[in-house]
Amino acid sequence: MTAASSEADFPPSLTPAAATPAVRFPSGGHTLLGVLHRPAGPGPHPVVVLLHGFPGNERNFDLAQALRRAGYAALVFHYRGSWGVGGSYSWRHVLEDAAAVVDAVRGDAMAGAHGLDPSRVAVVGHSLGGFAALMTAAADPRVGAVASIAGFDFGAAAAACQDPAVRAGYVEAFDDDLLPLKDTSGEALVREMEAAGPAWRLGELAPRLADRPVLLVGTGRDPVTPAGTHHHPLVRLYREFPVERLEHRLFETDHALSDHRTALARTVVDFLDRQLLAGA
Repeated sequence: MTAASSEADFPPSLTPAAATPAVRFPSGGHTLLGVLHRPAGPGPHPVVVLLHGFPGNERNFDLAQALRRAGYAALVFHYRGSWGVGGSYSWRHVLEDAAAVVDAVRGDAMAGAHGLDPSRVAVVGHSLGGFAALMTAAADPRVGAVASIAGFDFGAAAAACQDPAVRAGYVEAFDDDLLPLKDTSGEALVREMEAAGPAWRLGELAPRLADRPVLLVGTGRDPVTPAGTHHHPLVRLYREFPVERLEHRLFETDHALSDHRTALARTVVDFLDRQLLAGA
């Protein structure tokens, strides 16, 4: 199937029918809230965990729907301390929550209840979510494929914060988006980024991703993750290592890929069809 598939691909007689159940996951003593876009049929369905950015205004539900039409079960969820979920928000909690959810979708309870295939799980993220997707895949060799869309390289940003003006700009930018988040501040988020430093440089992940399919999507008209800082250097490092199954695209669009959503969906589905489902 492809992103151009329609609901006609799932005839009314196909059971169980497609569904969009609310799901919950434990992480760090709190309950994360999510929505699973499950395709029709008994499965087992390959799974894509979608990781949204900061603070989560763009949650990529259009990608979830496109993935479902293509036969994938697609999950969107909120991190701890965001959008009404309990706990405090931090970058590290985002990473912990992403790892917990990816592990949970492979568990017997989720797989059995929703017809999921624990052997075919991919992680796709946007912005902060792109960073978290690559970090999660690098730490978990069972992730079958990973895609970063306008990914934010926290290690590169931390290094840039040595310039006081750049640092102040990040504090202000983070402060402007705190309304849906709990127990944090722009200053706290910048300090956490600085404390992690080189450990959060995405280029350092190349050895742990060398044998995995990796898709990097950059954005050419994007002041949030400018390609010269967050995309081109990462492509170069992964090609040089090499990450053998690397694919990369650059779209001339803004941070949310506002006028490239259909092209983005086609790119992600095509990548997963070739890489996650190969040999299935």
